[in-house]
Amino acid sequence: MGELVERVVRKNTNNESTLPLTISAQYGLVDQITYFNNRVASRDISNYYLVLNGEFAYNKSTSDGYPYGAVKRLDLYEKGVLSTLYIVFAPKDLMKINSDFLTVFFDTDRWHKGIAERAAEGARNHGLLNISAEDFFDIDISLPKDVTEQTQIGIFFKQLDNLITLHQRKFSYDKYLINLI
Repeated sequence: MGELVERVVRKNTNNESTLPLTISAQYGLVDQITYFNNRVASRDISNYYLVLNGEFAYNKSTSDGYPYGAVKRLDLYEKGVLSTLYIVFAPKDLMKINSDFLTVFFDTDRWHKGIAERAAEGARNHGLLNISAEDFFDIDISLPKDVTEQTQIGIFFKQLDNLITLHQRKFSYDKYLINLI
């Protein structure tokens, strides 16, 4: 994976952002204050990573349905800050890897084996996997070499997600209407 992405270690030194983020396995990179209904970040966030829209972050915390943590792309905000406990990265060359494909890939379990092979055996600290950034970037990922095919796969799954969302909303709306009657 290290051939396709590069680690982002940009700090929020000039306090370019005051928005502390967290990774929700279900909702992606979200506003920490809204998600937790509390500010978990320290007051001084100048040493946090500054994450820009389109960049990815890996949360090594395990949760239900996410035994190897979660990788999510920042889509909801222009920028935000993340604790240095996260591993932040971005595609090196969008002519070789499609960002939407990468998002879809990390929503699967196809990368879990690479994490399982590199995380120290039995080394979980309160639900955190013990894997270094170097080991994380050493995992193998399978992808079509043709970026056009990656793009088509990314678009297909994005449209499928949108369709599912629309049907869920319709179901909720129909249920609402039935309750009114």
